[in-house]
Amino acid sequence: MAGLLLAAAAAGALQAADPAAGPPGPPPPAAPGATGTTAIPAGYHLIYEQTFETPGALSQFVFTDPKAWRLGRTGPDTQVSHALELARQSDYQPAHRSPFNIALLDHHVLQDFILEADLIQTGEEYGHRDMCLFFGFQSPTNFYYVHLATAADDHAHNVFIVDGAPRTKIARQTTAGVSWGLGVWHKVRLERRGKEGTLLVFFDDLTKPIMRADNTKFTNGHVGFGSFDDTGMIDNIRIWAPSSRSAKLKPFVSGVAAPVAQPPKAAPRTAPPIR
Repeated sequence: MAGLLLAAAAAGALQAADPAAGPPGPPPPAAPGATGTTAIPAGYHLIYEQTFETPGALSQFVFTDPKAWRLGRTGPDTQVSHALELARQSDYQPAHRSPFNIALLDHHVLQDFILEADLIQTGEEYGHRDMCLFFGFQSPTNFYYVHLATAADDHAHNVFIVDGAPRTKIARQTTAGVSWGLGVWHKVRLERRGKEGTLLVFFDDLTKPIMRADNTKFTNGHVGFGSFDDTGMIDNIRIWAPSSRSAKLKPFVSGVAAPVAQPPKAAPRTAPPIR
């Protein structure tokens, strides 16, 4: 990874890919049961897999703004395949400073898991050029996310917690950044143990983590993908876990603390009569 760090920044500002060049090529095919040179722990099994080749794939996600997402095309016309595409900025304002563009996998609540996906960043090059992965998602004001960006600083390229306040970085180890390139797919892997609070993040090289974090505030929750304020695509999602719990997400509501049902109001108390 050392040779990749800040390569794009060192090369100067890159421009977004020319739309006339057509959609990006598809990511390399995922080999069933294989994850580079990293084995799946005993007791884990594949609980979710998504390649976005069926029209109903988007219905498995809950978005901050459904209009910002679509099934995007990859590959030439003769070999068209699809991916989850964040095509524009979401019309969504979080209650606290945190990512605007979120696509959460519905139903699956995870504690210990391994998540792999292929990501491609489709925006212009700058220091905070990013894609995000979400985990431990309890509500729009209580969750973690991994921010993969060109250059690291207090607000970029780190693991963050949103806990009823603007995001705060929590990684105890990270790198100087990643090189997204133009038209390049990257393999990303998260390894999370919720009870112990550990997280490992891998980028392309699945044998050497680029980030480590330890936090037990949210031991389980939903997982997902997105970007703080950029665009990109996600494909070939695979999740392994010992188990998962099913819980349906509620729609996001812009600018409020959490899209959850409020308890019924208690009947007003009547003052006792004066005696």
